[in-house]
Amino acid sequence: MKYDLHTHTKYSPRCGVTEPKKLVNTAIKKGLDGIAVTDHDTIKGALEAKKFETPDFGVIIGCEVSTDKGELIGLFLQDEITSTSPEDVIEDIHNQGGIVVVPHPFDEYRSKRFSSLSEYYKQIDAIEVFNSRCIKEKSNEAARRFANKNNLLMVGGSDAHYLNEVGLGYTDFFWVDDLTRDNMMYALEKSKINIRGKKSSLMNHARTKIRKWSKDFVTYR
Repeated sequence: MKYDLHTHTKYSPRCGVTEPKKLVNTAIKKGLDGIAVTDHDTIKGALEAKKFETPDFGVIIGCEVSTDKGELIGLFLQDEITSTSPEDVIEDIHNQGGIVVVPHPFDEYRSKRFSSLSEYYKQIDAIEVFNSRCIKEKSNEAARRFANKNNLLMVGGSDAHYLNEVGLGYTDFFWVDDLTRDNMMYALEKSKINIRGKKSSLMNHARTKIRKWSKDFVTYR
């Protein structure tokens, strides 16, 4: 089962543009079996996308949460995460039965990358070792090395902010017919996965930067 585990919709403040329904339809057209919707600091987009789930296509409710040490992703969430300290965010995700993922931990161009991985890695579940929006391949390579060194589970995703990025990175789960939380953990723990992908274009990065600047300009006028 091919799942893009890192996508965004219009509900991501400052940088989101995609309608949840279009995100789902695009993922289906690209041959994915499902996505995790991980908007910044809200599950609204994921909840809306969940309405368009089909028997052959799944939607995981997720969120890319801003902490005071950088971003963490929660998968299989039930409620919004309101905490900001890493300890509380990790605890909240786990209390909801969710999975904690550290996205793009070694991408030097991300101002919100999680800066305390060495301090918290024993409390997290997985590392994102492929992110299509990492400009330098060494960022993904460093994440994989860290995961291997510390026996951490590994996932991949596109970090899609635009429809042309959907599915550029994904995790392919073997021997799984239904990607529940427990089935995902089983596949990850037994290494019954492949992580595949290719980089997004610099044009998509530029579009995101321009959108953020324009939003900030309107906000602070």
